Amino acid sequence: MQESKNFPPSVVDQQAEAIPKIKFAKNNGFQAELRRRVDGFLQDANLQERDCPQMYLKTIILLSSFFSTYAVLVFAAQTWWQVVPLCILLGVITAGIGFGIQHDGSHHAYSHSLWMNKLMALSLDLIGGSSYIWHWKHDVFHHTHTNIISYDPDLEVGIFGRLAPTQPRLAFHRWQHYYLWFLYGLLAIKWHFYDDFYSLVTGKIGDRNFPRPKGSNLIIFWAGKLIFFAIAFAIPLLFHSLPIVLASYGLVALTLGIVLSVVFQLAHVVEEANFPIPVVTSGVIENDWAIHQIETTVNFSRNNPVATWLLGGLNFQVEHHLFPNICHVNYPAISQIVEQTCQDFGVKYNQHKSFWAGCISHFQWLRRMGSEYLS
Repeated sequence: MQESKNFPPSVVDQQAEAIPKIKFAKNNGFQAELRRRVDGFLQDANLQERDCPQMYLKTIILLSSFFSTYAVLVFAAQTWWQVVPLCILLGVITAGIGFGIQHDGSHHAYSHSLWMNKLMALSLDLIGGSSYIWHWKHDVFHHTHTNIISYDPDLEVGIFGRLAPTQPRLAFHRWQHYYLWFLYGLLAIKWHFYDDFYSLVTGKIGDRNFPRPKGSNLIIFWAGKLIFFAIAFAIPLLFHSLPIVLASYGLVALTLGIVLSVVFQLAHVVEEANFPIPVVTSGVIENDWAIHQIETTVNFSRNNPVATWLLGGLNFQVEHHLFPNICHVNYPAISQIVEQTCQDFGVKYNQHKSFWAGCISHFQWLRRMGSEYLS
């Protein structure tokens, strides 16, 4: 694979390896031609890869919405009919910060400036996650080995679900296409209270080893947790009773968990996505890295600008996986180039016309995985 400034590296840091290394097939020219076409399009259209004015405006809107909604909820809301919609709104805005600010910052797609990218990535610490651990889980493990069992931690939900054909099936998985939607709501709560701390202590994300945070990264980890718990619990408890605070946190977190889970699941855990298996003897995936990303990823709602804005371009997951270092505001434009290049090279470009079509496909895939034995 020929590396490019906008493609993630093909080899994961040796510190993170605990299982055999995966290799991708040699580049057949598709990736180089796609890169050439996209670069040419951006230059001809005078579009910036990063430091896009739309992103700075979006950041202001999302952060001001977050703090103003939080302030009204904590300092002004008095009745349940005020609290409930404000909690749901805060959960959606929080997800928007993750989709629209943190995600680009973590991928160095927000700005040409390293410190600006780092600052935007730290918005995840504000809303309860660890930007350091997220980098390893998402940017390194997920993006390098998308939809490969034991390598992509996004496919691991423990015994609660079977998301891929080579995972074991348990009897109660026959109902997973119903109950997993409710469990998705627990994602944020589990993340806030367990996942990051478990990874910090064990040095593991799923089955993968990673270098635990040290020095400034460890300070940021603990500072972020303190700030989040102060925002979520300490400040509200100065003005409201414990049951009210816990109930409000629960509703915000449930909303956040459902939105985050469903959006990411629609990209990879659907009928149209592949789940490649490496050749046992060589550890080689039959496709090159770029084609692998396309065949394991599915877009949805490409023609919906509202969804694109709210989801930080994550309805264009194909483009995001191919060009994670390009700001998401460019995805709708370059998607036409990507689709045409796929057609020219005989590569299937997967997409759902709408969000609901993606949900139906995810539902049907979960039902299929819950009904079939190992394949």
